[in-house]
Amino acid sequence: MGSVKKWRKKKMSKHKYRKRLKAMRHKTH
Repeated sequence: MGSVKKWRKKKMSKHKYRKRLKAMRHKTH
């Protein structure tokens, strides 16, 4: 979950941020 904080530092839109979060969860699980 540490990478998530990195994305937040990068001005990423909430929509893209949510999509990446879902993709990351899929990859991890």
